[in-house]
Amino acid sequence: MRIMCLDVGSKTIGVAMSDPLGWIAQAVKTIRRGATQDDSLDLKKMIEENEVKTIVVGLPLNMNGTEGPQAASVRRFVDEMRKVIPDVPVEFWDERLSTVAAERGLLEADLSRAKRKGVIDQMAAVHILQGYLEARRGAESEGDGE
Repeated sequence: MRIMCLDVGSKTIGVAMSDPLGWIAQAVKTIRRGATQDDSLDLKKMIEENEVKTIVVGLPLNMNGTEGPQAASVRRFVDEMRKVIPDVPVEFWDERLSTVAAERGLLEADLSRAKRKGVIDQMAAVHILQGYLEARRGAESEGDGE
């Protein structure tokens, strides 16, 4: 069961996807934002090709946990996306500091500024999805009585 993750920004959408077992998040691509309908059709094609069962969308909360204008923008994008992709469940996931963590990882990998710019959104989506996958596994193991 693959899970897709979106890091929705004003100019780009970082896309990551889990492996078929739902253990590891992998970077897929960065979509340059266009019309939401066109972006949604691109995502729908990826969902169908990869048999995605759930979409996780990073929700940019303020540091105090409240939602601001960026969170509202992401929710509007998802509302429009659901018109094109109505049958795949969407879950929001706190993405606070995901871009900071992705940037730190890319700096440690010694990527140039230009290369970092090209993959930062994908890596933020990977960070968000990996956190989601690990939290899900933790919840499942608690349910097993371990």
